[in-house]
Amino acid sequence: MKKVVFALAAGCAVAVSSAAWADKAPPKPKVSNRPVAAAPGAAAGDHVLKEYGSVPGWDIYVDPDAGNGCLAVAEFTDNSVVYIGIDNTTGDGYVTSLNPAWSDIEDGAVYPVTLSLDDNVYEGEATGLTVDDMPGADVVLGDADFFGDIMTAQSLALAHDGAEVMKVDLTGAPEAMKAMIACQDAQDAAN
Repeated sequence: MKKVVFALAAGCAVAVSSAAWADKAPPKPKVSNRPVAAAPGAAAGDHVLKEYGSVPGWDIYVDPDAGNGCLAVAEFTDNSVVYIGIDNTTGDGYVTSLNPAWSDIEDGAVYPVTLSLDDNVYEGEATGLTVDDMPGADVVLGDADFFGDIMTAQSLALAHDGAEVMKVDLTGAPEAMKAMIACQDAQDAAN
């Protein structure tokens, strides 16, 4: 088990049914999660992401509020939305997971979590946040192995207090990570 410093807020066991979302998809990402994570309760609508491109199953964005950091975003059948990206203002990577069923998560609250990429396990803390009215968790990654593990992993799982709260299929993630890195290289070259 690897110990890393990250701030993720996906927590509390899923206590609310996602039935209210059964007839509509979760919101497409429109706003940056970085300023919201840094300042819980901030007005998310002020932080717009710029579309960059896409690969099957994933969209690539540029986040001006994260120093033009790039991120890959995917929506999953359990209504989870996962952002994997780079905060160019800090140099950190991050994973942000959102799900409408996580109504118990409080903005700014810190939760112990386990993030697993197949058999590679990372333990740390999660910080609660809300993006486009959807509760979630922001994980700031302090372990470079994580991005290498994403390139080969089949699934990403998130657990809080020993209970799995999310498990998603990472099909297409290697292509998404390559596209995100190409996006970041382009942003860095432009500056």
